[in-house]
Amino acid sequence: MSLISDRFPSSKLGFASGFYYMGVPVGTGISLLIVGYLGPAIGWRNCFYLLGAIGVVLAIIMLFFKETPRRHANAEKPPGFKEIGRTVWKTLPKSPALMLTIAGGVAYHFILGAASFDQLWYVQERGFDRAEIAQYTGWIGITGGILGNLFGGMGSDWFHKKTGMGRPMFLFWIMIVVAPVNIAFRLVDPSSMIFWIGIFVGFFQLGCFYGPTFSTVQELVPGNVRATIVAFYLLLLNLVGVGLGVTLAGVAIDWMMTSGIAEPYTKALLGFTCISLLAIPLFFLAGKRFEKDRSRLVETA
Repeated sequence: MSLISDRFPSSKLGFASGFYYMGVPVGTGISLLIVGYLGPAIGWRNCFYLLGAIGVVLAIIMLFFKETPRRHANAEKPPGFKEIGRTVWKTLPKSPALMLTIAGGVAYHFILGAASFDQLWYVQERGFDRAEIAQYTGWIGITGGILGNLFGGMGSDWFHKKTGMGRPMFLFWIMIVVAPVNIAFRLVDPSSMIFWIGIFVGFFQLGCFYGPTFSTVQELVPGNVRATIVAFYLLLLNLVGVGLGVTLAGVAIDWMMTSGIAEPYTKALLGFTCISLLAIPLFFLAGKRFEKDRSRLVETA
């Protein structure tokens, strides 16, 4: 992610980050299609082996790519670990917009962790066949995710240019608009059009997330620690957001099942959807504060 900021100007960072992260919905969608179409024929273990083999091949191909020249970095004397640590420690408190963006991303990822139970929810409480719903959500995920990544990337660049506010404010408005759909689709019958719109909106919103947040993080930190901050952000998204989301949702579902509570998957997923809405005020405040913090970074650089 930090390499992207070395290749693209600030005005295009949203699109570049969003385009890169198009790999998330495409990868998720293809994995669902493999499970839906090949799972019944080759088994779920072989699906894992197949996907793992594809990853190994792509990793080997990356050996032949040349390193991108870095901006804002002293090639003769790279910073040491202690120096990087001190810079990171000083950078975070000085940029409320950065901390708010990171916090908003973590809050949003709680539902992404809980959504690991979506396929079980479709089968157990919405009556779908496993292979059938995997195929449906695979195609919807690829389409909605690609459109979301493009819209989130290009739209946030345009929004930032026109309004002067940070890209997290763009996410604020998207989440405000789609929040009712995200809640309603957990409650309606699968024969309702809202149900299918909700699946599409979920993937679309996920796609919109990456371009605005990662470009914001990259613009609010010094170049010599950009990769470290991005890695720290990714760690929090996955370890705290997704990790706690999937763990606590699993605990909640098991507890409701043993307690005889009806539709435990629905209630757990709806609850974590509401928790993820905490990102809305965080992105709002980050967007309002963004320009002030970026200007301060430029002045002290």
